[in-house]
Amino acid sequence: MRNVMKAATLESRFPLMAVEHGCIISKDADITVAYRVELPEVFTLTRAEYEALHSTWAKAVRVLPNYSIVHKQDIFIEESYRPDICRDDLSFLSRSFERHFNERPYLNHTCYLFLTKTTKEHSRTTSSFNALTRGFIIPKEMQDKDTVARFLECCGQFERIVNDSGLLRMVRLTDEEITGTETSAGIIEKYFSLSQENTTSLQDITLGAGEMKVGDNLLCLHTLSETEDLPSSVGTDSRYERLSTDRSDCRLSFAAPIGILLTCNHIVNQYLFIDDSAENLRKFEQTARNMHSLSRYSRSNQINREWIEEYLNEAHSKGLTSIRAHCNVFAWSDDREKLKRIKNDVGSQIALMEAKPRQNTVDVPTLFWAAIPGNAGDFPSEESFYTFIEQALCLFIGETSYKDSLSPFGIRMVDRLTGKPVHLDISDLPMKNGTITNRNKFILGPSGSGKSFFTNHMVRQYYEQGAHVLLVDTGNSYQGLCSLIHARTHGEDGIYFTYEESDPIAFNPFYVEDGVFDIEKKESIKTLILTLWKRDDEPPTRAEEVALSNAVNLFLEKIRTDSTVVPSFNTFYEFIRDEFQEILKTKRTREKDFDVWGFLNVLEPYYKGGEYDFLLNSDRQLDLLGKRFIVFELDNIRDNKVLLPIVTIIIMETFISKMRKLKGIRKMILIEECWKALASANMSNYIRYLFKTVRKFFGEAVVVTQEVEDIISSPIVKGTIINNSDCKILLDQRKYVNKFDEIQSLLGLTDKERAQILSINMANSPSRKYKEVWIGLGGTQSAVYATEVSPEEYCTYTTEETEKLEVMRLTRKLGGNIELAIKQLAESKRKK
Repeated sequence: MRNVMKAATLESRFPLMAVEHGCIISKDADITVAYRVELPEVFTLTRAEYEALHSTWAKAVRVLPNYSIVHKQDIFIEESYRPDICRDDLSFLSRSFERHFNERPYLNHTCYLFLTKTTKEHSRTTSSFNALTRGFIIPKEMQDKDTVARFLECCGQFERIVNDSGLLRMVRLTDEEITGTETSAGIIEKYFSLSQENTTSLQDITLGAGEMKVGDNLLCLHTLSETEDLPSSVGTDSRYERLSTDRSDCRLSFAAPIGILLTCNHIVNQYLFIDDSAENLRKFEQTARNMHSLSRYSRSNQINREWIEEYLNEAHSKGLTSIRAHCNVFAWSDDREKLKRIKNDVGSQIALMEAKPRQNTVDVPTLFWAAIPGNAGDFPSEESFYTFIEQALCLFIGETSYKDSLSPFGIRMVDRLTGKPVHLDISDLPMKNGTITNRNKFILGPSGSGKSFFTNHMVRQYYEQGAHVLLVDTGNSYQGLCSLIHARTHGEDGIYFTYEESDPIAFNPFYVEDGVFDIEKKESIKTLILTLWKRDDEPPTRAEEVALSNAVNLFLEKIRTDSTVVPSFNTFYEFIRDEFQEILKTKRTREKDFDVWGFLNVLEPYYKGGEYDFLLNSDRQLDLLGKRFIVFELDNIRDNKVLLPIVTIIIMETFISKMRKLKGIRKMILIEECWKALASANMSNYIRYLFKTVRKFFGEAVVVTQEVEDIISSPIVKGTIINNSDCKILLDQRKYVNKFDEIQSLLGLTDKERAQILSINMANSPSRKYKEVWIGLGGTQSAVYATEVSPEEYCTYTTEETEKLEVMRLTRKLGGNIELAIKQLAESKRKK
């Protein structure tokens, strides 16, 4: 039966014939090579880097032969975050974090690049004679083998130039990625379904008068296809005012307003048509002469001649290549009212580029068909405008949304632009690819900047991924998290040490569970005794150092051989008093070389009956080696010149023991505001050793401070900590904006990093509660992320005393069930 329907089938108008050897072949015999493009993350490039990006594209485009088409397609799809809460290994707080972001809308960006080789005849196709309007297709001119081979060779050169830039990455698509398989959709199928899902279903396409529909979605189209619509000037990048200050510049690509900043479903197609430049210029010469002849009849002819002359002068004087270009934005929605708002949004974003927004209702089907991957040769030539390669490339979108780290280990942060969770590895992957040489971190943030929330969020995730975490705190910042871990592990972990008059911190530096005193243990005991004995401004003599070393070694040998000796400071004191001074007499050691009675007199406060006899004689032989989350809260002794240095040294010794004995296990020590202890001469050796050695033992040292003066005044921090911390983390620095030059110089920050830091919290979304944080890795990789947490995490991390007391009160009321208390408080916060 003959088909008498006026409607045509999709198959009859489908312009592609086959996909072979990674090439798309159209029914007009055009050959297309398809790539997936990975762009830099938004807010991470400077003006110089945008210029380098632009230069890379320009170099790559120049290698293509005549009658080639560059089609860059950026697809932005609105999606909702789908939390992975079915895993058994998720903790209470991780699950609450995932649930908090459930259905969070964000914009998913995918970028493709299609390089098409067409013919001179086909490059002049018009909208009245394209694949949609022709009843049958027979190409007048075919590509020969040599032409195809040369084109594929040029595509390889194009790919190498782009990938060698270090800013972009192009990956050639395989046949299966183009056409799809039985289980996953290819890029052509995804395009027709207006989706980037792996499993898509094709829907009816309706081409009506002034309206096009794909399924239930109504399409609208804005084009930049005429010279009078274009901006008066273009650039590689533009200043993003919302995140810029008078002291810093935040840059985005020139076309960013129609890219990541346009928050609706849309596709941006950018075309470059590489014709014969010499022939184009000859045509313009002829047109200019004609205009000159007709200039006496019309002033507009004279003006047009002047414009053409200027174009020709530019081309000849600078050796520029004449090409045609086009840019369009397809947006869609299944709601007519919403589509009206989207049309206004697209128009306003185009106007931000200083271009004239023009909605095209006539050519929607034609341009939609031309944007099919591999069908750029079917683009109607009257929709393009003449320009040069450099100017046309300014319409290329240069950035994408934040990307997840390709690493199993990491922390969950949030995209500052869309609010979508991002998996970020700031330890292992950067070490592996050479971005950093150590995992140490330096965190700087004034009070109220969200520093405690970030550090709580980070250490909690480290702990849940198997790391041993030791925290030295002054301010009870980790009390909530530690209490939760203690409750979850039934007291096996989450050990919290604090100094109370009724229950002071007590240690036994001479106790080791396995009875082995290695070199590090001996050195830590010597450092401890030296700290008790000498003031910071009173260095020991060489004779005193030797005598002390002998005393410690002999006492440790006695512990090892005599089981009746109880290891403690008391027995060490008695050994010096009763035995060691006799040994010194036999060696004829003079009193001026080592004054035993003076030594014992200074150490007497730590011996039984002394003021601090509790400190070093603990009978609770607590082994911290197997405990994975330990907090030392030193707030009550932060100004005690005697206790603070001693306790800090013992804490360091605890971590170094973990560092040495826990092979292949991640370890982290985080030191909060303990500068007075760190500034001592004896302590500085520990810090230097720790920061330089910890990386060799799969560990990382983290120092947190809120005062700029602390950095500047401490030579230890200035020299050792900053120089050996390849990961620097800064929070809101607007309090120090007038001092920031000094901070920038001290931390060795670039102007790009400075601009990123000063943009923190400048344009936060009022609908979300979060604080931003800047993370820099090795001086080469940096970005600003958001620390946004669930109400459950907020109740756990909060440092507000009233909120902490509320958690404790409800915990007691519920019989010590802190998790249930947090759940109830979080629920009440949601209702409010």
